[in-house]
Amino acid sequence: MELLKANLARELLLMKRNAFVYIFRTTQITIMSVIAFTVFFRTEMKSGRLEDGGKFFGALFFSLLNVMFNGVAELALTIMRLPVFFKQRDSMFYPAWAFAIPIWIMKIPISIIEFFRQLLAYIGLHQMASSLYRFIAVLGRIQIVAGALATFLLLLIFVLGGFIVGKDDIGPWMKWGYYISPIMYGQNAIVINEFLDDRWSTPNHDPPFSEPTVGKVLLKSRGMFTTDNMFWVCVIALFGFSHLFNLFFVLALTYLNPLGDSKTVVLTEDEKNQKHPQTGTEMATRNIVTKGLVLPFQPLSVAFDHVNYYIAMPAEMKTQGIELEDVSGTFRPGILTALVGISGAGKTTLMDVLAGRKTSGYIDGSISISGYPKKQETFARVTGYCEQNDIHSPHVTVYESLVYSAWLRLAPDITTETRQMFVEEIMDLVELNPLRNVIVGLPGVDGLSTEQRKRLTIAVELVANPSIIFMDEPTSGLDARAAAIVMRTVRNTVDTGRTVVCTIHQQSINIFEAFDELLLMKIGGKISYTGPLGHHSNHLIEYFESIPGVNKIKQGQNPATWMLEVSSSAVEDQLGVDFADIYANSDLYKRSQELIKVLSTPVPGSYDIYFPTKHPQYNAVRFFMTTLIGILFGVIFWDKGQKMNQQQDVMNLMGAMYAAVVFLGGTNTAVVQSVVSIERTVLYREKASGMYSTIPYTFA
Repeated sequence: MELLKANLARELLLMKRNAFVYIFRTTQITIMSVIAFTVFFRTEMKSGRLEDGGKFFGALFFSLLNVMFNGVAELALTIMRLPVFFKQRDSMFYPAWAFAIPIWIMKIPISIIEFFRQLLAYIGLHQMASSLYRFIAVLGRIQIVAGALATFLLLLIFVLGGFIVGKDDIGPWMKWGYYISPIMYGQNAIVINEFLDDRWSTPNHDPPFSEPTVGKVLLKSRGMFTTDNMFWVCVIALFGFSHLFNLFFVLALTYLNPLGDSKTVVLTEDEKNQKHPQTGTEMATRNIVTKGLVLPFQPLSVAFDHVNYYIAMPAEMKTQGIELEDVSGTFRPGILTALVGISGAGKTTLMDVLAGRKTSGYIDGSISISGYPKKQETFARVTGYCEQNDIHSPHVTVYESLVYSAWLRLAPDITTETRQMFVEEIMDLVELNPLRNVIVGLPGVDGLSTEQRKRLTIAVELVANPSIIFMDEPTSGLDARAAAIVMRTVRNTVDTGRTVVCTIHQQSINIFEAFDELLLMKIGGKISYTGPLGHHSNHLIEYFESIPGVNKIKQGQNPATWMLEVSSSAVEDQLGVDFADIYANSDLYKRSQELIKVLSTPVPGSYDIYFPTKHPQYNAVRFFMTTLIGILFGVIFWDKGQKMNQQQDVMNLMGAMYAAVVFLGGTNTAVVQSVVSIERTVLYREKASGMYSTIPYTFA
């Protein structure tokens, strides 16, 4: 009981936090109600005649369809929660029923709010639909499969529900489908409630029908039940289906496991040596960093002088929105530079400004690339940007990710063989060969670990053969061992002669002293230090210890931690100084300005940079479901095309065309949404890196 209470409390909390979903669903039903109201708008719709019954059948079927589709939201909501549930179930947190029952109970008020005989039928229908979609979500377990399965089952129960095809027109080989279709019971309940009303009690004078009233004739002509007691049978059946689907939901949660539940396990070097001992020569060979890559690149430097950045604000308030103030410095080939500062100091802002990723605000100052003014169109082609969030398409392998990036970003005159050789070299450089055939997967769910995804992010940018690489906190979220592996990859990249700039947040001694130069920023976007670190950070230590009043570094203290402590705002207030002003008046600043001047002047004989202007589940499901729907329609509507003797025969053919258009489109819509949702973040990253624009992506 305690487990049930805990899960009920959690379900209530989740519903509060997902309130927008339920508000949106209620709004959606309201809008559809207004649309239906305007379509069937009359001061009073005529009733009592056979000719009037068709309009009422259409309106009632539309309401049925609307309620069923309203339950589709349960599909995505349930699938999103499955990874956490499977983990907690396997850890024996609670049984499946304690997870399923609160979900069912807490959705009952939603059904009442969103929709008493007629209302009772809709409540039962909505509960059945929600339970069915939750069961399908666990059965499919991934959005693409579950979405296609839901569309197919929805098509099956709708076609066999008694409206699209009348009961008497369903072949004997499919008659069983009519009686197990939940929609049939919902359809019968609402039309019985309508057509057995007094307004449809006009006596029947049509000889072909023996029923006494017009209402019963309409029900009989569509194969519906004609007695009032069947209303309660249908309502009970709807709630029975709801219980049945919830039971299936619990059983599926209990016995099914996640699809593709595999984590990437790669042997460490020690484990490899235990299994396959290597000779000293072999181990030495593996440690050699290859600098002569297949594709040459032009080493480039970056010099920026008196750069300011203001966020987008009215002109009279411009100075209040400054995030970078009078920032100057250089980044050079073969030198690993760290951008360091407390949160909010402007590290990422500076990197975004230099990389051309700021799409709003105002930037002034000079930025030059190897002596020539920066042009963003060409600069994007020679730079790589490794974002802090490692975003990759989850359905391809590591090797395919790199080949795809190389294919899009390398020059078109490079041959396929050269591209492949270059990809292989980059994989060696960032130590990804053991992972070449591993599916990337989703973060925290399957596939690559966080550290492996970091290395893949670096490799995806390296296969574009950039001269300059920006990395936003490449060691963020990693433990010491994983951070060391990533920094080894970064150092290998620098040793090829590229210009590499990293923002870092985790300043352990090993990580900090792996850098060659440092650019230290303080709150307000100002520079407190820029220059070489030196052996064991001796240049940095000498600079700050030379400032009067600054505490000396203690024996064994982390230089990075000490640097941030002695340059903090509290120390500035205590000493009555501004470290940015001290730096601006130092010899270090003068040397930096001289270097900026040199790197801002083109080298004689040089020239400016110039450039001439897989998803198997998705495709397989679409192909399979289209074929299956075609076979299903062939079976249900077998030999119906030549029969047009009665009005119902024409209605059957119209229903077939209507269902084919709605559900074939619905299947493709259901399976493509999750693909677009996942690939959209990849699009943003690749578009920002200059891979392509949105037009070729959309056409592809």
